[in-house]
Amino acid sequence: MLKLSGSNLIGESDEFKQILKQVRIVGPTDCGVLIQGETGTGKELIAQAIHDQSSRAGGPFVKLNCAAIPTALLESELFGHERGAFTGALTQRLGRLQVANKGTLLLDEIGDLPLEVQPKLLRALQEREFERLGSSQTIRVNVRIIAATNQNLEQMVNDRQFRADLYYRLNVFPIALPPLRDRQKDIALLVRHFVQEYANRLNKPIPGIPDHVMNALCRYAWPGNIRELQNVIERAVLLAQGSDLEFSPLGVINAAPVRPTHPDHTLAEMERSYIADTLRKTNWVVGGRAGAAARLGLPRTTLISRMRKLGISREDVWPRAAEFGDSLDDAVPTATPWMHSRRLRIVG
Repeated sequence: MLKLSGSNLIGESDEFKQILKQVRIVGPTDCGVLIQGETGTGKELIAQAIHDQSSRAGGPFVKLNCAAIPTALLESELFGHERGAFTGALTQRLGRLQVANKGTLLLDEIGDLPLEVQPKLLRALQEREFERLGSSQTIRVNVRIIAATNQNLEQMVNDRQFRADLYYRLNVFPIALPPLRDRQKDIALLVRHFVQEYANRLNKPIPGIPDHVMNALCRYAWPGNIRELQNVIERAVLLAQGSDLEFSPLGVINAAPVRPTHPDHTLAEMERSYIADTLRKTNWVVGGRAGAAARLGLPRTTLISRMRKLGISREDVWPRAAEFGDSLDDAVPTATPWMHSRRLRIVG
């Protein structure tokens, strides 16, 4: 496993190694960086790693999400304002550019920066100076700018939705982050890392990860990338009972495609097998705090709906229980297992 010293970047794939190489090259310099990648690929972590590798590491690392602040307030957030500059400006306020002096400013979601603000930012980048709103005093700063976006800025320039001169100014050293689905070798490493992190944080010892859980995680396409994986693991550790890692693939495999690992096993078959195995472990109790729905992290009605859709009944799947060491004597045939089987208990 490769890990950049002092960072949370973890991986061993060729794609990950290339990213680390770029970070090591550009980090010690003072040139601007444009990080592009899908949502959740770790753009902020890469920006932090670049800052930590630079001579500015002892200075501030300031973040501004251009998509999270209303357009009317974004200019004030970036450059600051004087008292009385506009309605509600009761005191003087420093902008993020000034706060980041002698450090690094990350402009996240730079593609959402309004066109009317872009010329002023371009001047600040070129001249390293600006004026606060409501002031004529020029303020000089020494700030390294790192921009990040999940949009295609080049296409936005062609569509005249982003200034070409600002784009070229930001795009001195581009870094393109691959989606997690293209970093297959890193998924298992990240899973173990997050399990350990949240197990320690929640004081829940998780000695291992079942193979079927890891296989499901590694096969999933992860449209939300590392952020989605992190959230899924946090939830799984939170739901863990004892040392068993609770994980339901249902919440994710229905949201996006999963890579098949064997042409003879369809997604429906894998889901059906997982649900049936969970039902066996709960003695076919669906609802309640100890039922299959709770173990799978699903509402009771959702699980029942999935069982109906997949044709899961006790009489159908229980004969295969021998594979799991269960008794075959418990199988009870029934013509209508959903409503009449005395073996399928729906509680809660």
